[in-house]
Amino acid sequence: MTVFFPLDTARLRLQVDEKRKSKTTHMVLLEIIKEEGLLAPYRGWFPVISSLCCSNFVYFYTFNSLKAVWVKGQRSTTGKDLVVGFVAGVVNVLLTTPLWVVNTRLKLQGAKFRNEDIVPTNYKGIIDAFHQIIRDEGILALWNGTFPSLLLVFNPAIQFMFYEGLKRQLLKKRVKLSSLDVFIIGAISKAIATTVTYPMQTVQSILRFGRHRLNPENRTLGSLRNVLYLLHQRVKRFGIMGLYKGLEAKLLQTVLTAALMFLVYEKLTATTFTVMGLKSAHKH
Repeated sequence: MTVFFPLDTARLRLQVDEKRKSKTTHMVLLEIIKEEGLLAPYRGWFPVISSLCCSNFVYFYTFNSLKAVWVKGQRSTTGKDLVVGFVAGVVNVLLTTPLWVVNTRLKLQGAKFRNEDIVPTNYKGIIDAFHQIIRDEGILALWNGTFPSLLLVFNPAIQFMFYEGLKRQLLKKRVKLSSLDVFIIGAISKAIATTVTYPMQTVQSILRFGRHRLNPENRTLGSLRNVLYLLHQRVKRFGIMGLYKGLEAKLLQTVLTAALMFLVYEKLTATTFTVMGLKSAHKH
């Protein structure tokens, strides 16, 4: 997350600041650095990393608890895993959305927006952000964008579907998949899922940020009407491609992060097995 954090910054800027021209990712990052300083692409790094830890904890804790209750020692099926994953995703959204709302705002604080309609924030940190949001916008504002987030819980299911499909195709041609094969079909399926659900991610970012002066009413929980309204506005102003602003940065981040994790994982397992191998060799 840290290595490719600037890509996330570029994506968020393109999503939220509709007046910003959709240039290539590195152009956007260069502009941000030029206007706001060298460290600007890393703004909001700490809140994001801490939210990520909380979020993953909630997700996996829920996932494993539910699975333990439901599967009870039998072999789990793909279907069961998907359902449990879905429920864990929903629990995760409901519990951690406030963190991500605060996060989105801290990441965009002090940004030089092209859009004059955006009301700037001045939070001193995570706690102060919570305090100010509750004071000025009410407690429900912390759950801005919950609706698109709940829809995005389908993202892993879509990814999984394509992953399984691609795997079946490949297994027709060969007996076993190498770890590189698995990585490549994983990356392709994740890229497809991301592209399919990207317009929702854009709406989610806009609602979480919630600093646009345009339609301040009925922002809570981002009802379906709200989501459709935002999608419609985007398409009306910028055409269908307006929904995909920042997608390049998002895909780069997704695929590069997966590649980095894959490499680290491969190296770690290789090293671990070598060490284990040495240990067992000593025993004999």
